[in-house]
Amino acid sequence: MNFGAFDSEGTLCAYARVVTDQATFAWLCDVYVDRSYRGRGIGFLISRAVLNELAPMNLKRVMLSTLDAHGLYEQVGFKAFPNPEKLMLLDDAR
Repeated sequence: MNFGAFDSEGTLCAYARVVTDQATFAWLCDVYVDRSYRGRGIGFLISRAVLNELAPMNLKRVMLSTLDAHGLYEQVGFKAFPNPEKLMLLDDAR
């Protein structure tokens, strides 16, 4: 699922992408706000819009990974993963 936020002139200023089975799980894999639009709350708005779109699916889990935007995602309801030792990763799968 792809999401965009546009300014009043129709210029794309933010983008978000979700991968989901629409039954139990979603991964918010990309949220990007153009540098010139940062600090205006657009990241919060697009994240909230994504979660509003996912809400009717009654998913068991929505996940994301972030290096530096923990505070933003906490504002829309995300919290630290309770059992990170359960997660595994296959890097550069071929």
